[in-house]
Amino acid sequence: MKKISVIKMTGLILGSLLLSLLIMQCTKKGENAKLLNRNMSEVPDSGVFSSFYDTTVIAVRDVTADVNDKIIKRGVKTIIKEYCASSNCHGGLIKPNLLSYSDIMKYVTPGNATGSKLWEYITTNDFDKAMPPVNSNKELSLTDKTVIHNWIANGAKEFPALVDFRAPAIRLIVDGCSSANCHNQATATGAWARKGLIAGLTSSDTSQFIYTNPLTGAQTIYCQLTNVNLRNQVWTAYKDSVKKFYADTLANASFRPYKTFATPISASSTRGPLNSYDDILLDIMYPKSARSNSSVQYTDPVTGAKFYAKGNYLNVSSSMVSRVDSTVVLANPFTGVFASNHQGDMAYGDGGLKPSEVALIKAWYFADPNVPAVWKYGNNNSGIFKYRKSGNIIRQ
Repeated sequence: MKKISVIKMTGLILGSLLLSLLIMQCTKKGENAKLLNRNMSEVPDSGVFSSFYDTTVIAVRDVTADVNDKIIKRGVKTIIKEYCASSNCHGGLIKPNLLSYSDIMKYVTPGNATGSKLWEYITTNDFDKAMPPVNSNKELSLTDKTVIHNWIANGAKEFPALVDFRAPAIRLIVDGCSSANCHNQATATGAWARKGLIAGLTSSDTSQFIYTNPLTGAQTIYCQLTNVNLRNQVWTAYKDSVKKFYADTLANASFRPYKTFATPISASSTRGPLNSYDDILLDIMYPKSARSNSSVQYTDPVTGAKFYAKGNYLNVSSSMVSRVDSTVVLANPFTGVFASNHQGDMAYGDGGLKPSEVALIKAWYFADPNVPAVWKYGNNNSGIFKYRKSGNIIRQ
């Protein structure tokens, strides 16, 4: 038998030592570990957008993806790589590797986060299973755990779809737009009640809300319908009247919505509420500019009642997408005439949405089957959204 040289022996010893150290890194024993609770401390927030990759270029985009066509958000692959798949752990000699989508999917049950091995590893208090190792001094943050949970719960897809977009997009709109002085149910119905438009409701059912402009210091007084039950009744009745009227404007002429959001009916200008998914869909399908105008649109020939709602809800010049995305312009769905400039003030002038957030809202909007095709692509796919830079019209 040949003798093993000193150099080879030294190499074998060092190699074994290195392998032992690597293996020890995945052992979670120790007195300090007993004090650690790795369980998810609260219910994961479904309003957090979760994807496998950090960058998602949305399906509806310009020829060359524009600034509002990309969702850039820390993804599952980056989180796993940072905590588990480093070069000295499951991205190197230690098996299994967790570098690719297919690698990670071996430990995931799509649609079942709590039943997935990956979730068990990052939340278990069995420190011989836990990942990353306790002695690595690295522990996933609540946000990172939420991303992984939502990604698995939504189907653990390599590329996101409607189920990944909808909840975060609705959260952005509701949180960013439905403040008391903006797109708020209580403020809209409160203005109607104080003006005496709703039978049985008076100003005593409302309370005042004073808004101070942070830039100018100017104050505006709003009134809100504070009784939640009454508010729900009034707002639900209003939405029902809108839907019934526009379903057949001749047969349901008596249901023409008389409640306007602006002068001269309200004491101060108020906007169409966006407090819920249903509110948002109503605003998309029957825009406020059709439901509410500052001038009389129709006078009942019998009663003489004056209405501020248009009979044609497609004859408008504003939409959800055009109000948040400054890279596109809108065509009036009825006339087909494109606007000369963008309307992106709801994102930039009012809400301050980031480009990734605008992209997320667009991704949801065009993927959601509850948004009618006419409000995505116009009549007969003629197109109502056009990119300003390229002139590219979004079509189905």
